[in-house]
Amino acid sequence: MGRFHRHTDGSVHEHDHRDVGDHTGYTQTGTERVSVLENILAENDRIADRNRADFAGAGVTTVNLMSSPGAGKTSLLKRTITSLEGRLRLGILEGDIATSLDADELGGLGAPVSLVNTSAGFGGECHLDATMVRSGLGRLPLDQLDLLIIENVGNLVCPAEFDVGQHARAMVYAITEGEEKPLKYPVMFHACEVVVVNKLDLLAHLDFDLDHFLANLRTVNPTARVIQLSARSGEGMAEWCDWLVEIRDRTAVAGAAGAHPRPHNAALTG
Repeated sequence: MGRFHRHTDGSVHEHDHRDVGDHTGYTQTGTERVSVLENILAENDRIADRNRADFAGAGVTTVNLMSSPGAGKTSLLKRTITSLEGRLRLGILEGDIATSLDADELGGLGAPVSLVNTSAGFGGECHLDATMVRSGLGRLPLDQLDLLIIENVGNLVCPAEFDVGQHARAMVYAITEGEEKPLKYPVMFHACEVVVVNKLDLLAHLDFDLDHFLANLRTVNPTARVIQLSARSGEGMAEWCDWLVEIRDRTAVAGAAGAHPRPHNAALTG
């Protein structure tokens, strides 16, 4: 079974690389599977547009925050909540396959948190799609928020392929993951407007070439904004928070003009 991918023209196909194994036993695959996937993505996009309309109606800007497991999304959000106090009214939609561990860490810091477990009725999916996000929106006071951050399930592949109604996509990448990740997981890195390079406090202790990583990132996404920080020490947090305020201001202006465009790279990944 190969992976599917959607291109900028909206076409969907299954990758057929000879180095991914022998698929000759899958006699019933082909155009039928592609058609099914197109239908699934079309339904997701329909719900994403409903989410987007609700965000516009409430006047809230939404950022889809993605990463691999352990890159530091929750730690970043903990500092973000306290750092943005008095600047933006922030809410969190927390996505995890199971447990409330991350949601519990974020609770009590001053931002409303809505938890969506994908194992509870969604089959344990490794990403959030538009329907899952919609299921958690009713537990958030959207009309009392300026900014909603969706902490997606930790995974470097699937979350980038689903539009959930966000205005922008950002990802957290930890320097402990190695320099080659943009080349190995290009869809994720290409889908994001901002790449947050986290755990810089560990740089002196690792055999990691930051310039090599940045060169690989530029190969995949030459326009991505890179924010280098340490969620542990707080170094670089001001730039991240400033970007969140910028994206809020940008979408608020678009909303006032009656324009609600689909997000960065939506045609490719959502």
